[in-house]
Amino acid sequence: LYTAPDSCEGRCGEPFSEEDECHCHPECERHHNCCEDYERHCGPDGFSSSRDSITDQELLELSEQLYGVDHNKARPSDITLSPQHHAGPDETGDKQDRSPQPLYKYVNEELFSKPTYASFIKLLDNYQRATGREEEVTAEELREQDRFLEEVMKTELMKKLFTFLRGKNRYGSEQEFVQDLKEMWFGLYSRGDGEQDSSGFEHVFSGTALPGAGPCAAPGRGLIPGSRLCLGEVKKGKVSGFHNWIRFYLLEKQGVVNYFSHNFNGPWDTYPDVLGLQFSWDGFYKEVGSAFIGCSPEFEFGLYSLCFLARPGRACHLSLGGHGLSVQTYPWTKSTYGSGRRFIATAYVMSP
Repeated sequence: LYTAPDSCEGRCGEPFSEEDECHCHPECERHHNCCEDYERHCGPDGFSSSRDSITDQELLELSEQLYGVDHNKARPSDITLSPQHHAGPDETGDKQDRSPQPLYKYVNEELFSKPTYASFIKLLDNYQRATGREEEVTAEELREQDRFLEEVMKTELMKKLFTFLRGKNRYGSEQEFVQDLKEMWFGLYSRGDGEQDSSGFEHVFSGTALPGAGPCAAPGRGLIPGSRLCLGEVKKGKVSGFHNWIRFYLLEKQGVVNYFSHNFNGPWDTYPDVLGLQFSWDGFYKEVGSAFIGCSPEFEFGLYSLCFLARPGRACHLSLGGHGLSVQTYPWTKSTYGSGRRFIATAYVMSP
């Protein structure tokens, strides 16, 4: 279905990219840089047909189509931002609040009564902020997950995504697609001390504050070249995940989130836009957080799902309104579901 970046499953015939750990294009044998399972998947009797691989061009075209059918996105008059201070590379890590006003001057909260927004917001309350505390998933919370998936699947955007993936033989039915979305996004795994304390949905959309040390993306792999964007387990006192504009707005309105500055503002003059920002959440700091601004929940959920399925562990190059943009996803490698399928560890938008 999808796999780690060191496999050719679903990638046969994919064009060469320097970002790939190993390769699955016809010339890789000559260059001695094929993935170990190249022959098994891409040989004459291989499991993965080249027509089922998702090409870079198809990602560009499909992302433009999904952008065009995001009917629930905010209109320009629905959101007024106050970006204020533009932080330089030497300012993002110093934890200085250089913006006295909130980021959001105004949001038309009528947006939140739309079914996909309402069901999404219900899910945000279902998570413990700190990892290491086992999540207790109630029957009502499971129903809320099902309701959110049910609502997003009613949208033209998610129907278009499913039709594309079915055409690539990734799923045989909408029911299979929805069940897999539920597992990859909501399935619990441990980021802490063995407790089932986290999920892809919680990390990306809700965020966690983790008192522990762990890996950070290398300089140059974050939102802005040269920045450091921490993933998963992060240094003490840092916010992990938390890439959603609705969550940010609601917590800023409560006075729990304090906006400090931004270091990137995308080229879009309508929504969705992209912002790279610095903020604190109840005392925990986020040095470089990236977020789509003004998109619908289904747009972000669908785009991240597409990139996780097409380019897990690698940069996924897209196009929105004629502007280039990349999404980075990572699979959780320490546990699996189904027949070795991976949970989503993180997903976030990068700079063009």
